Amino acid sequence: MALSAQQIPRWFNSVKLSSLITATQLGKHFQRPGRTLSHGFSAQPQMSSDNCFLRWGFKTYRTSSLWNSSQSTNSSRQEISSAQSALLPSINEQTQKTQRIPSFDSELSLEALDDLPPLSPLQPVSEEEAIQIIANPPLPPDTFTLRDYVDHSETLQKLVLLGVDLSKIEKHPDAANLLLRLNFEKDIKQILMFLKDLGLEDNQLGTYLTKNYAIFSEDLENLKTRVAYLQSKNFSKAHIAQMVRNAPFLLSFSVERLDNRLGFFQKELELSMKKTRDLIIRLPRLLTGSLEPVKENMKVYHLELGFKHNEIQHMITRVPKMLTANKRKLTETFDYVHNVMSIPHHLIVRFPQVFNTRLFKIKERHLFLTYLGRAQYDPTKLNYISLDKLVSVPDEIFCEEIAKASVQDFEKFLKTL
Repeated sequence: MALSAQQIPRWFNSVKLSSLITATQLGKHFQRPGRTLSHGFSAQPQMSSDNCFLRWGFKTYRTSSLWNSSQSTNSSRQEISSAQSALLPSINEQTQKTQRIPSFDSELSLEALDDLPPLSPLQPVSEEEAIQIIANPPLPPDTFTLRDYVDHSETLQKLVLLGVDLSKIEKHPDAANLLLRLNFEKDIKQILMFLKDLGLEDNQLGTYLTKNYAIFSEDLENLKTRVAYLQSKNFSKAHIAQMVRNAPFLLSFSVERLDNRLGFFQKELELSMKKTRDLIIRLPRLLTGSLEPVKENMKVYHLELGFKHNEIQHMITRVPKMLTANKRKLTETFDYVHNVMSIPHHLIVRFPQVFNTRLFKIKERHLFLTYLGRAQYDPTKLNYISLDKLVSVPDEIFCEEIAKASVQDFEKFLKTL
């Protein structure tokens, strides 16, 4: 193994003593008449063993200086010139009597350095050698933010360019360990290409990966198998892309779990496969979230609120969020609409969007209509107001078309509440 530029001076010092002992043998090697040194210096035909060692040491120093990229050309020439004047004082006097010889670099080959034993890591380093060592800044041993690693990680840099929000990912203890171990070309690029083929746009990748960075730990073949399963259930490619965007963890679930979830909703709700598919497309989080709220709400609708099974089917297919809505919100909304506004079950079933509306909004509009004497929700009577219009239209339309009043009147009334 070839020595580095920093190791050459240290090696030179370690072998100087042994080189003095073998100076006579080296002198024989250089006793060739008529050879000229580089940079115009010439060597005498006969030379003492001490001078031979000095010349050999000078060649070693010159070779190491050429390998050191941090040393400038001018300083190299000055060192060579000073070394020549100090080590070879009589060479200039006989320049014309000698012939030229090959350069030092050709005589001191790298192969000769390969035979040297490696330096010990415990060997002391001089101050001159220490100041030449250039080390990269170390990674922080302990940190609370991925920002400290961005300059050191190509993977993190490219994820940031994609729009990934590292400030959100770093809140998860396992996220940093996962991302810092990954290689962008080997581990991440293929996942990105898979998501793009699936239908995610470039400007959607950052948001998706911020929520589901763990997809990089998934096997690509498993991801393709899950997509193939959804396609076998007649989910189109466009619908699958839509489901993945709205439920980022969807592809992290195994085929067995996806199949069990689809079977649960089809069986519990007694829906056809088409209606089950439409339900999942509109709310794909049903496949990734907990089933406990779903089971609880089904009991609430049937046992506490008094809806029939077919009425529940109709409402959840119209408003799938009713399956995961907060139980307290459901009961409070039903109590106000049914018991205060006196709207029967069958009208609520026709407009289940009322369960997806904030209760204070229903109260404000109902009280305003009551103040104006227009709170009439019976479809068999004049001036009938449907729940759909009551909760879905903006304030301007509500005041103009339903309440027959101005927005300013409505705002003044709200201040009296």
